[in-house]
Amino acid sequence: MKILLLSMPDVAPVIMHESAFHMPNHGIASIAANLGGGHEVYIADLIRKRRQVARYVTRLLRKLRPDLVGLSTMTWQYHTCIRLAQLVKKVLPQAKVVVGGYHPTLMYEEIAASEDARWIDFLVHGEGEIVFRRLVDALEGRDRFADIPSLSWKNGDGLVHNPRGELVDLSTLKLPVRDKRRLTWGYHIMNRKVEVMETSRGCTRGCNFCSMQHMYGKTFRTFPIERVLADIDDIYHKRRCRWIFVADDNLVLDTDRVMRLCDAIIARKYQGLHFVAQTDCVTMSRHEDMVRKMAQAGFKSIFLGIENVSKKNLVVAKKGNIVEASRKAIEICHKYGMMIVGGLIFGFPDDDEEDIINNYRFLKSIDADTSYCQILTPYPKTGMRQLLMDAGLVTNPDDYRWYNGMWANVKTRHLDSDELQYLVWYHRQVQMGWWEPSERVRSQGKLWTSIWLYAFKPLMKYHIDRLMRKHGWRGRYELDMQRQARINAFEDLDAYLAGRAR
Repeated sequence: MKILLLSMPDVAPVIMHESAFHMPNHGIASIAANLGGGHEVYIADLIRKRRQVARYVTRLLRKLRPDLVGLSTMTWQYHTCIRLAQLVKKVLPQAKVVVGGYHPTLMYEEIAASEDARWIDFLVHGEGEIVFRRLVDALEGRDRFADIPSLSWKNGDGLVHNPRGELVDLSTLKLPVRDKRRLTWGYHIMNRKVEVMETSRGCTRGCNFCSMQHMYGKTFRTFPIERVLADIDDIYHKRRCRWIFVADDNLVLDTDRVMRLCDAIIARKYQGLHFVAQTDCVTMSRHEDMVRKMAQAGFKSIFLGIENVSKKNLVVAKKGNIVEASRKAIEICHKYGMMIVGGLIFGFPDDDEEDIINNYRFLKSIDADTSYCQILTPYPKTGMRQLLMDAGLVTNPDDYRWYNGMWANVKTRHLDSDELQYLVWYHRQVQMGWWEPSERVRSQGKLWTSIWLYAFKPLMKYHIDRLMRKHGWRGRYELDMQRQARINAFEDLDAYLAGRAR
């Protein structure tokens, strides 16, 4: 069977420009690798084809003529996903379309009941490796759709939902596809080539704004250390890549395991490896020995979910008081040369302008190397969404295109959505100012930080000064929002579906 798996082209440039980070989709790479034998499978990350999405996908479909097309989507990418499903059916009416990822996992019943279901033959809810493999077997007559857990399948005009299956035994999974079956290339963080890997899945924390538990439940599973090392070997030796993004939801939930993993990496004597990972503040603040070992193993960039400086907001988020833990965690990480991306969320129910200012000031005071600032988003099926809906604070309940953390889909008891959006943008400019790369950042990216400091930044300052003289703060804000709204528009896809392009 010929199979084509696609990830979405939509991006969320919360940290830097949308062209700065293009990473491969690990999910479709793992699904492709864990199919049975005898199939011709290809994967493509459409993030690398943003300027010609419709043309590129149409060309692929006509060239490969796949029997089955898989689309992986998060909630804020679903609008694009369903248009691509429509494109597949227009170009190859006989091809079957299967949609998986976070959004179908959360919303498979709602999708099945919507008009979108006409473009979809199957939905996968939860982990995809085993479900997809069995789906392919069923299409070839070696299995039955009705017997495959976590699958929705067409029976007549509607979709039938099978019960949820058990979680995958991670020790049985093969390494993800990174060879010529991957049709797109050029993945990067700034000017550095990057690949993605996992060492674990799941998170046992109780943050009520997160939808992770709908994918894996409140569980934490780890890959065998030998499997992790084989993955690193594949990236390091075969792909000749030195930057690795570790996609674990929270790498450090098992500190003893992290220490053993780091010892094993150190023993391999890799040269120049640079790991980027996501961790929690509390664990990092309490285990300096682990942080030191991580630095020795090559973990040099860490995302810390600080979330908010306000105790009342941390209670709402079910995060606990992690303010001091975040200070301590950053202090320890900096001690061992790690670069820190500090994550903050604005727009909690009682936020006013002073809360926004205080959070930015806190972020600046703790000396994070850069920031990942989002507006609270009412993701489907989360506890936070229900809380906000009950309080009447969700202003955009169902247009998920804007659910990527950049847009105000909520209001607070003191600020409407437009005020919240503007004040988060405005005080980022005023409180944070122009980004100055720290010594840690400069040491990790001498070329691109030099380009930023001595080329882009002066040009941007000149451009912004002109805009300010002409439009002022509000005018500049409106122009910026208009640009951001166009980022994931993909007008060529709309034109193709409307019959205005070939």
